[in-house]
Amino acid sequence: MLQQKSYSAKQVGPHFFEPKGPNAPKWYVVDAKDQVVGRIATVIARVITGKHKATFTRHADTGDFLIVLNADKIQLTRSKWTKKDYYDHTDFVGGLKIKSARELHERHPTEILRRAVWGMTGKTSLARHQMKKLKLIVGTEHEHKSQNPQPLPAAATRKTVAAKAPKTA
Repeated sequence: MLQQKSYSAKQVGPHFFEPKGPNAPKWYVVDAKDQVVGRIATVIARVITGKHKATFTRHADTGDFLIVLNADKIQLTRSKWTKKDYYDHTDFVGGLKIKSARELHERHPTEILRRAVWGMTGKTSLARHQMKKLKLIVGTEHEHKSQNPQPLPAAATRKTVAAKAPKTA
């Protein structure tokens, strides 16, 4: 009986990913309006790391590009707008900066979602490269139309992130 060989992605040249061919990264677009941060961040992390593909390989970048529209219109559950704190440090003594979610959202509207996705990736140089594939857009217009982004396929999404179609009776 023959054993099927498993697929292992390889880095091609100086790129982390294959620039051409069937395993080349694709561009997807998703709308984050009225989505809960943690729920949509898990879907985003899966897509940019490539875990939604059968060709996923840990040491190579098999992920796709993802454009997130309305990244400023995300939702937090319960009282997290006031009680959830984000910490930054200036690397000087006494340089701890604490901001609530509302303060961070007012100053940098996409930062809450970016930090949530970063928390769901590995903290490696590959993950830093994969985070560059995430394009967080305030509003509905983006400058990546020439890449011809497609809607995120249903296999990569959850029920809450999929397009909310009106129920017909």
